[in-house]
Amino acid sequence: MKKIGILFGMERSFPHAFVDRVNEKQSDFQAEFVSIDRVEQGVATDYAVIIDRISQDVPFYKAFLKNAALCGTAVVNNPFWWSADEKFFNNALAVHLGVPVPKTILLPSKERPDDTKHESFSNLQHMNWESIFARIGFPAFMKPHSGGGWKSVYKVDNPDEMFKAYDETGQLVMLYQEAIDFTDYFRCYCIGGKDVLIMPYEPRNPHHLRYATEMKTTGDAGKKLMATMKDYVLKLNHGLGYDFNTVEFAVRDGVPIAIDFCNPAPDADVNSVGQANFEWVVEAAANMAIERAKRVQKGKDNLTWGTFVRGSIEGTGLVQPKPEKKTPPAVVAVGEPVKESKPKKSERGSQVEAKSDKVAKEDKPKKKK
Repeated sequence: MKKIGILFGMERSFPHAFVDRVNEKQSDFQAEFVSIDRVEQGVATDYAVIIDRISQDVPFYKAFLKNAALCGTAVVNNPFWWSADEKFFNNALAVHLGVPVPKTILLPSKERPDDTKHESFSNLQHMNWESIFARIGFPAFMKPHSGGGWKSVYKVDNPDEMFKAYDETGQLVMLYQEAIDFTDYFRCYCIGGKDVLIMPYEPRNPHHLRYATEMKTTGDAGKKLMATMKDYVLKLNHGLGYDFNTVEFAVRDGVPIAIDFCNPAPDADVNSVGQANFEWVVEAAANMAIERAKRVQKGKDNLTWGTFVRGSIEGTGLVQPKPEKKTPPAVVAVGEPVKESKPKKSERGSQVEAKSDKVAKEDKPKKKK
């Protein structure tokens, strides 16, 4: 497998720039747009690495990528985990990782799913709306528990508005979530589980102007905020095992609260993110893809698995990366890349190929000579 491919849909600027950058940086792995004319079970592709930007909308591509991964291709992001992932679980995982998230309640779909009857819900009681409203408060947001692109998102200010919106959600399973009154808002790229770019972001602006804003928190408080967000971004992406993701934070009373961190095909169009951010993400993605291609081992699982999955397999629980050495927070600046030192195998969301006893051995502190 001597190719690096990118699978995409309607976007144009990032795929073209990514292919050009990978080919400019090296010649061992030819970068190209993925070409599919036949998919046979258990038959490998020519790609060492495939960057997936579209399979969330195309089930055929998802099946193709799982087959490719089974045969040794390093697919970014892991198609098996991406199929299982959803926002409510992510929030629950964040709680266990110690990352602040909004108070959230899971709501059953307003309408019964197709091919179900009243009896299908023998275990489901009537929702205790009084306690739900008391817990979440108003205003609140209601959004699909699995989805994106601001589809079917409602802001409600009282119970009447909530029930009216709920009536419109059909068969969608929804999240009911507290609204965060924020003073700062950020969107953060995380690529390869180590490279982080923190960008001021204003979700209330028109789409093409959401990055046209500046950080409000300044001084020592601003430096501390940046360092904390970097730490949270890495914790979340190590836990989930995503190689290419964005995390959004709403800052309330100086505390960054993770609002959305399930974006494994995040917006990377030059017209929305801006030239400087676009240049960073193209460079970081190209470097990550080349590194992954060099590490691919024929006939093995070359996917990234997060600490949640690896900890479950190894029987160690939710494994967190070891704390990095403290550095002055001033090195973290808005709009500048943050690079982590190369993590050990036991720390990063890498291939599930090391035996559990080897991982356990690596995790133990070395004896002093």
